[in-house]
Amino acid sequence: MSRYPDDLRARLADELATARGRTQALADAVDDVELTRQHSPLMSPLHWDVAHIANMEDFWLVRRATPGDGVTPGVREDIDHLYDAFTNPRAGRPQLPLLDPSEARAYGRTVRERTLEILDAAGADGRPLLEDGFVYGMIAQHEQQHVETMLATHQLRVGPKALHAPPPPASELAQELIGTEVFHPGGRFTMGVDATGADVFALDNERPAHPVDVEPFHLGAVPVTNGEYARFLDDGGYSRRELWSDAGWDQITAEGWVAPMTWEHADGAWYRTSFGERQAIADVADQPVLHVCFHEADAYARWAGRRLPTEVEWEYAARFDPASGETRRFPWGDDDPTPELANLDQRHLQPAPVGAYPKGASPLGVHQLVGDVWEWLDSGFEGYPGFAPFPYKEYSEVFFGGDFRMLRGSSFGVGSINARTTFRNWDLPIRRQIFSGFRLARSAENA
Repeated sequence: MSRYPDDLRARLADELATARGRTQALADAVDDVELTRQHSPLMSPLHWDVAHIANMEDFWLVRRATPGDGVTPGVREDIDHLYDAFTNPRAGRPQLPLLDPSEARAYGRTVRERTLEILDAAGADGRPLLEDGFVYGMIAQHEQQHVETMLATHQLRVGPKALHAPPPPASELAQELIGTEVFHPGGRFTMGVDATGADVFALDNERPAHPVDVEPFHLGAVPVTNGEYARFLDDGGYSRRELWSDAGWDQITAEGWVAPMTWEHADGAWYRTSFGERQAIADVADQPVLHVCFHEADAYARWAGRRLPTEVEWEYAARFDPASGETRRFPWGDDDPTPELANLDQRHLQPAPVGAYPKGASPLGVHQLVGDVWEWLDSGFEGYPGFAPFPYKEYSEVFFGGDFRMLRGSSFGVGSINARTTFRNWDLPIRRQIFSGFRLARSAENA
């Protein structure tokens, strides 16, 4: 069996190390008491994530990527049942006999040592799971997804500020872009990918590539901002029944919501709390609004005389270049994200002002389609034509056809390895602990 090429092995090792570094930073930012505390029933204790990350790597990589036939023994097969995310809802995880923080960290170190030993010796060996290093990319992406989840837990914890990061870049274009929209002529483009070349780590729900026809539409040049959303609040947005769907109205009245999560009104002004720091909304008015659920985004769109984009429209805007007729990897072209192109990798711990990444704009002039905030879309979660589950049904297929709404674009908390324009995120329409915002759209005939 031939080994992976040196450059591929180096890349895989680097992606694994990058993800682990972020896991450790978030875990080390608080003491063990905070690690084991459940800060919200919507989230796991942080030490559950630390051990779950290791268990996923143990299950899929240590046991299934070792050269030879079949499955080899894992590091801790006896705890698989404790860290199965599908059989243990988040609210009940603190009651499980979990590894303590030191045990969870030690488990992760041992698994990673085994992984790197396997990587040093292994190649594809004719197995689809190992082709082009897919399983290593899958594990790195899984850890990065939990890194974002851990960051969301940090946002929900109460106490002194524990995380620190430099502010995002300023924008000279914000006032020029806020409230504007861009016409998209529509047509046929290629949606999804075939997980080859630069996109070998694409997950099953992103596959296969397939042609899609898109009707002409207008799309917001930037996401809706805090300042714009504050005007919706000041216009009685949360008390006007006509703006809300039945499900949305039931949700906000049952929960008593009057503003986005972390917002409060005091002394005639709006404030938000961001990772333990209270900020005036007036000071971050040009940033995309954050921590709104699908129902809130939908109500705002109705108030603005617009709608939310569909998933097809979003991917068309993010990938298609009408001038060349080509479907590209990113709004700016085919090159991977860099700090000059998008706000990713928990670099700033908050969205950047709209227009802060002009080099990352699409050919038609749509900004921040990648990074800053996940964007709610008015589409459900279904498989593409020709979908096949890989390597397990529980990643995507079991969620098809439910009440989920799609999110695209990645947030500032997403690792670059996950920040594909084909990456499909989904959640229940009531969720707002995630780093979610939105932009507006309208059909071309509604000019």
